Amino acid sequence: MRQSLLELDPSGTRFGIVLRETIDQLLNGEVTGRYDWRDLRQTEKTHAGSLVEINLHREFDFSDGIEMDYQISGIEVDCKYSQDFGGWMIPPEAMGHICLLICADDHESQWSAGLLRIREEWLNQGSNRDKKLTVKAKHRNKILWLWHEAELPENVLLHIPPATRAQILMQGKRKGQARVIELFRRIQNRPIARGSIRTAAQQLDYMARLREGEGRARTVLRKEGILIAGPYRRHQDIAKRIGAAVPSRGEFVSFRVAEFGPQHGHRPHVELDGKSWVLATETDPAETAPRLPKITGEAEL
Repeated sequence: MRQSLLELDPSGTRFGIVLRETIDQLLNGEVTGRYDWRDLRQTEKTHAGSLVEINLHREFDFSDGIEMDYQISGIEVDCKYSQDFGGWMIPPEAMGHICLLICADDHESQWSAGLLRIREEWLNQGSNRDKKLTVKAKHRNKILWLWHEAELPENVLLHIPPATRAQILMQGKRKGQARVIELFRRIQNRPIARGSIRTAAQQLDYMARLREGEGRARTVLRKEGILIAGPYRRHQDIAKRIGAAVPSRGEFVSFRVAEFGPQHGHRPHVELDGKSWVLATETDPAETAPRLPKITGEAEL
């Protein structure tokens, strides 16, 4: 079964994206303006396990379990999630079954997932009303890790300096469109997940804030030499060739460019709008950037 999971997701990329999107789903930034797990209500944190289970089921199309959550390679598997390492709550009905144990820490930008066949002697004896137990610390070495302390796609708004975050959000002083523009102006060459865009925009049509058009982020920032690449093959190729951070599924990256000249030596460059462009440095003057290739009918990767 371990091999089956690794074949579905060799690098853990899909798993990590599901966890990122689930946390962002709980934060519900476009409605609440939240970006920090600690601001969730306890009932929302409790609901996280169910959402992780559902979203992994949808992502990997696991077979429905008979007694447990899933069947993977014909084996019954129960999915247990905790924000804290070791905090998995194991129900009595999971005894003797394999559990997929998952944790994700947004503050550390790390996640882990492993498999453990539950044995009573490996569990702490508890007294909660659901009779759920936790795995003893000395027996956590029996977990067969699929991915351990892997990198969780970053919650950018959580990890930038408070002063920068305050300048971006400026609640009550800026409209959603202006906050999105400021987000991509201030946070360059660093992947920004949809959740951070949702929180900055605080609008249900938050992705519209990125598009080309009068007053929209791509148009406004292009005049400052800043491009916004999305998770599309052509955009990813341009970002990679120019030496910028490359956006993955659900991510966008802004970076400033300058027209290639003799002063840039052998630096990597790309052809756009009939000219060559390099990743700008602080010494390169601001100039209007070219348009990135228009994406029509291409799904995110």
